[in-house]
Amino acid sequence: MLQVNFLRQNRDLAKQKLAVKHFPNVDLVDEVIAIDDERKQLQAAFDETQTKVNAASKEIGGFMAKGEKDHAEALKTNVAAWKKLLEPLKEQMAEVEANLLKTIVQFPNLPHDMVPLGKTPEENEVVKEAGTTQQLPAGALPHWDLIKKYNLVDFETGAKITGSGFPLYIGKGAKFQRVLTQYFLDFNTAAGYTEYLPPFMVNAASAFATGQLPDKEGQMYHATEDDFYLIPTAEVPVTNVFRDVVLKDTDLPIQMTAYSPCFRREAGSFGKDVRGLNRVHQFEKVEIIQIVHPDKSDEVLNEMVAHVENLLISLGLQYRILRLCGGDMGFASAITYDFEVYSAAQERWLEVSSVSNFQAYQTYRMKCRFKDAEGKIQFAHSLNGSSLALPRIYAAIVENYQTENGIALPKVLQPYFGASELV
Repeated sequence: MLQVNFLRQNRDLAKQKLAVKHFPNVDLVDEVIAIDDERKQLQAAFDETQTKVNAASKEIGGFMAKGEKDHAEALKTNVAAWKKLLEPLKEQMAEVEANLLKTIVQFPNLPHDMVPLGKTPEENEVVKEAGTTQQLPAGALPHWDLIKKYNLVDFETGAKITGSGFPLYIGKGAKFQRVLTQYFLDFNTAAGYTEYLPPFMVNAASAFATGQLPDKEGQMYHATEDDFYLIPTAEVPVTNVFRDVVLKDTDLPIQMTAYSPCFRREAGSFGKDVRGLNRVHQFEKVEIIQIVHPDKSDEVLNEMVAHVENLLISLGLQYRILRLCGGDMGFASAITYDFEVYSAAQERWLEVSSVSNFQAYQTYRMKCRFKDAEGKIQFAHSLNGSSLALPRIYAAIVENYQTENGIALPKVLQPYFGASELV
């Protein structure tokens, strides 16, 4: 969440940066400042009246001690009148503060200076491309045909059990899912990340803290009776571990990794771009999250990008890294790098990871702070990345490692699977 003082001190800059994200109502900045002016006026009136009440109350005690009851009674009358003013002032302040919060949460995070201009995915900046296109055997199949041929994933039965977009993994297909998860977690913990296994549902306060509410409530599954939300990513519960916590500067950086199922209601269109595992409503993902010193977040972002890149290199996949333009970025992100792997069977790039720096946008919402060496309280910065999202990695490996007689496995996964081939 943006801070009112920043908007007040950087009004024009905030409008310029919001325009980079194609925020439709940059004049809302002026509205927030006007609402905050009203809040300040009410606070000043409340404080002035309360000061009068406090001062008069002390005087009343003095007059009573001196036996000057007439003066004391006169002041009591004034105090009673002033106290009548306090309650409506308090109510007005509460209304204005609620309006201020309702308005300011509409703002997305402001983009980093490195974010390129643009509105559509086609305007994202390719910062690196590596690896070679896999030469597939004649008659190569896309993954939705491969997983059906070898009975690895059953979409029809999944749809019967739940609905469209809820795959059922079977036999070696289920084992491969588990192997990928274990390898990703091991890769992350070897790099210094502490593993967490979080709850898979969160309350509204947690969803608000990381920016899912009020922006993405339509994309989340909601258990209305308990007001819990099924998580769209492990980022939400794991980042909230440090909600309402004041850390020491020596605690930073905090590195966390977590596996979780992920649930997203977002509807897909028809066509090959959303066939099979390309877009589903329930999927698994391993996430990396860091809470860091504000001065270090740009450096840490680069380290996290390099970490995900090394993970893809270990899998032997052709990949590219994109720096997202302002119009294609997430609501809470200040800067995002997407990773895509190339599917030779589909002849298209598949997004498999997003690595983002949220700066203080999330930590301000969730009041995650730290005390620096001078004893000053500051807001930390938060970052997260997919390391990795399984459905499209699963699809890319199955497609790119297919042979005339089956599906081979990347060398790093063979010890985990106990074989050189998936089927």
